[in-house]
Amino acid sequence: MIRVLIVDDSVVVRRSLSDALASDPEISVVGCAANGSIALQKLTQLNPDVVLLDVEMPQMDGIETVRRLRKDWPRLPVIMCSALTERGANVTLRALAAGATDYVAKPTAAAGSLAGLAAFTNDLVAKVKALVKGRAVSQSAALGPVADLLSLADRQRLRPAVAALGIGCSTGGPNALAALFERIPADLPVPIFIVQHMPRLFTKILAERLSWTSGFTVIEAAHASKVESGHVYIAPGDHHMTVAVQRSGIVTLLNQDPAENSCRPAVDVLFRSLARVYGAGVLGCVLTGMGGDGARGARNIVDAGGVVVVQSAETCVVPSMPGAVVAAGLADRVLPLAQLAAELVWRVQRSRAGLARAPDNLAQRET
Repeated sequence: MIRVLIVDDSVVVRRSLSDALASDPEISVVGCAANGSIALQKLTQLNPDVVLLDVEMPQMDGIETVRRLRKDWPRLPVIMCSALTERGANVTLRALAAGATDYVAKPTAAAGSLAGLAAFTNDLVAKVKALVKGRAVSQSAALGPVADLLSLADRQRLRPAVAALGIGCSTGGPNALAALFERIPADLPVPIFIVQHMPRLFTKILAERLSWTSGFTVIEAAHASKVESGHVYIAPGDHHMTVAVQRSGIVTLLNQDPAENSCRPAVDVLFRSLARVYGAGVLGCVLTGMGGDGARGARNIVDAGGVVVVQSAETCVVPSMPGAVVAAGLADRVLPLAQLAAELVWRVQRSRAGLARAPDNLAQRET
């Protein structure tokens, strides 16, 4: 049984969340708290598997609660509950940066229909289960031989020049992206395209935060916007992002075609488009995330002659997305998050400067 602690200052919200979780026989709400201070006192007593935490509360808000909780509970999954507003998105991303694991957007009044509430319940239950399972995998997984380096000569002979980098992620993605871009130089001479499963307002704030912290020009992609090397394009929430060749050059295109893998934006849509336009010049990267989005798109990249690398299970919040690529036999490299940036940079740079020496930290293991 998965034990959940709900923390929210609203009695109505606590009841709604409890009812949503009670719909699944594998989940039990073991307690509720009206603010972060009370929640911290209950953690040892209740020993929950997941904490569902409101963003804005009196006495101690969600961000401060996460910071204090992480001192004694570094790996306890914490899901932030936020309003689907610009302020809610901003505060939620701050909470994720402070150590929260994932988030769920509270249903709005407009989404208060039975269908809307059912979708919210399904999303919440799936996230709770995936985070508990992901925690078990990350605690038990070990760096295995799959992460061993190929010889430099083999890698140089097998790899085409990189013309575009595509990144896909979901649960745990915002923090993984922040860590990744801390290690990638802002003068990387290729365009970078990102699909992160998030609502529209959240992707806008994510782009802004990555711009502030990374030194890259990171933008929420616009329709028919010309692609520039060294720029980072994030797919807007509720829109698929593709690329196409027009008279002005390569541009980003947005659409609201049906969701794929229950996602819009979908990584598969982006990867398929990149393979079609850039061919063997695509370098794909699949980070932490729930579900299998990205695996079919990885097949498109590999079939076009490109390469896909993925984040290793033990460094993922939820390893399902990269795991699906590995299970399909499409992952050229499986590396811890701390080593992925060096791998991506090396692959791009050596294609423009001949045979380069692999970065020293590529050969290091995480400890």
